[in-house]
Amino acid sequence: MSKVTTSKLKSMKQNKEAITMVTAYDYPTAKVVDQAGIDIILVGDSLGMVVLGYDSTLPVTVDDMLHHTKAVTRGSTRAMVVTDLPFLAYHGSFDRTLEACARLIQQGNAHAVKLEGGQEMKETVFKLTQAGVPVMGHIGLTPQSVNQLGGYKVQGKDLETARRLVEDAKALEEAGAFAIVMECIPTELAKKISEEVSIPTIGIGAGPYCDGQVLVFHDLLGFASELKPKFVKHYAQIGIQMTEALEQYKHDVKQRAFPQEEHSFTIKEEVLQQLYGAGRTE
Repeated sequence: MSKVTTSKLKSMKQNKEAITMVTAYDYPTAKVVDQAGIDIILVGDSLGMVVLGYDSTLPVTVDDMLHHTKAVTRGSTRAMVVTDLPFLAYHGSFDRTLEACARLIQQGNAHAVKLEGGQEMKETVFKLTQAGVPVMGHIGLTPQSVNQLGGYKVQGKDLETARRLVEDAKALEEAGAFAIVMECIPTELAKKISEEVSIPTIGIGAGPYCDGQVLVFHDLLGFASELKPKFVKHYAQIGIQMTEALEQYKHDVKQRAFPQEEHSFTIKEEVLQQLYGAGRTE
């Protein structure tokens, strides 16, 4: 299968071929996701909660994102790898923003970056794309702004916020973003936005009419994921299977049932005799 690029994604939208995106934060996960034929791997700042154990994405740093991006790009050959710009990495000085992008792309081998925000990010997105940085936008529920938004809530349910989200999407498109993630917005609004912009929309909790869908790897597979938002579907319960396997391992070791002969190595008897005899005196 050919490498997924920004032009490939735009062609998929035009041909009404659904786009798939899944998060990954390390080499083995990226390898599995890539082998499954997923189009985009997102190295999300969700790693703060899913992998690093924080209670939000806010503590995640550029160094964290770079470390995990390097691992993911080593495990991916076909999928496009998009890395999140973490909290406050793209506010203030544009030089600082560009430096963060340069590290993620030059050192981490990411193919693109993702940032949160709409119209207020238009100038930043424009400058980045002019500098040659592919940018994916993110509107609706933006986790980095969770404190400002007052929690993890569906966005765009009233006329004012719905209109703003439409304008946010158009602003990102005009600025040069190649795609937009839309999180936790009403189905009908997501459908309208997807129809009004020429770039792909990728939904998470935004209904079935987006050009693509994204889920967190651990949510999708039921792996160490305690929360289950309404928009998540568990396609497996590997967390339960892993726990059961570990419990069986514990049982076998405690009962001296593992390791057995087939798991062990031997030494020739004459070597043993020489070894034991070496330390003896007549």
